[in-house]
Amino acid sequence: MTQTINLHYLFDPLCGWCYGASDTIAALGQHPSINLNPLVTGLFSDNGARSIKSFAAKAWANDQRIAALSGKEFSEVYRRDVLGSEVALLDSTVATQAVAAVADTTPDRVVEALVTIQTARYVHGKDVTSPVVVALLLEDLGLLNAAARIKAPDKSLLQLVSESIVTARQVMSTFNLQGVPALIAGAGGENRVLNADVLYSGTDAVLTSLDLA
Repeated sequence: MTQTINLHYLFDPLCGWCYGASDTIAALGQHPSINLNPLVTGLFSDNGARSIKSFAAKAWANDQRIAALSGKEFSEVYRRDVLGSEVALLDSTVATQAVAAVADTTPDRVVEALVTIQTARYVHGKDVTSPVVVALLLEDLGLLNAAARIKAPDKSLLQLVSESIVTARQVMSTFNLQGVPALIAGAGGENRVLNADVLYSGTDAVLTSLDLA
C-alpha cells in the first residue's frame, strides 16, 4: 500500500510564481496518496503590501518568465488594469483573509478558492485587494459563509489569519525557506523540502520527486 504523503504548500495569493504553480497544486490536491496542506504566509499582506506602480515593468517581465515556464496566462487586461493602475497595491491582505476563511469553513475547497482569486487577478484584471470583489468571487463558488466574513472581518477572522501566518512562517523558519512557493513533503515521521522549480514541470514531475509516479 502506498504511504500517504503530507505535502505542505507555502504560498501568498498574490505571488505570481504561486499562480504559475496553481494547476499543478490543484492536481496534487486531488491525488489519493497526498494530503495537501496549504499554508498562507502573508508575504504581501499588511506591512508587506507595496505600491505596484514602482515596479510594474519589472513585474510584467517576471510574469512573462512565469508564463513561459508554466503556460499560465497573464492577460493584457491584467497588465492594463492592475499593473497599469496609478493607485493599485500589491496587497494580499483581503485574499489572505479569504483563504483563511475558506480554510476555516470549507477546508477541502481552499485551493479552489485560491485559484479563483488568482485567475480573477491575472486573467480578468480584477482588483482582488477589494473585499467586495473577493466576496463576490467566493459567493460565485457558493462559499457564502466565507464571503460574509470577508465583507465584515471580525476579531475571530483576524485572529485566525494571524495564527495561520505565524504557523506558516514558523515552518519557513524551521526549514530555512526564504520565499514562496515552497513545498515540504512529510512521510514516516520525516520531512524534506522539495525543489519548488519542479512545480513548473507539471504534476508528473512532482509525483516523481515524491516517489509516487
